[in-house]
Amino acid sequence: METLVEQRREARTQLSWPVSLWVPEAHRFFNGRSSNVSKTGAYVTVPITTPIRTGNTVELNFPRTTSLASEKGQFARLKNGSVVRVERKQMLKDGSIGVAIAFEQL
Repeated sequence: METLVEQRREARTQLSWPVSLWVPEAHRFFNGRSSNVSKTGAYVTVPITTPIRTGNTVELNFPRTTSLASEKGQFARLKNGSVVRVERKQMLKDGSIGVAIAFEQL
């Protein structure tokens, strides 16, 4: 039995949004979906074939709708971060795994 210790510093907002995750070691993007997001991090699901592990540096791309892109001036919100947890043991029904990402602080 595992005990998880809460380490979040900010409140998380449940947000299911399409994302793409750039994994530099693989030299490619992997499409996934956010599950929850805060100011300091996000939890996303990606295909089980994504070659990712704790400690990887990644870029998380949140695409914007056309109207939001017009307002903000960009078609995506990009966040760089580090992978703090990969949940392969709890593979989801759709063949995806969970990845917790801590955003780089500016």
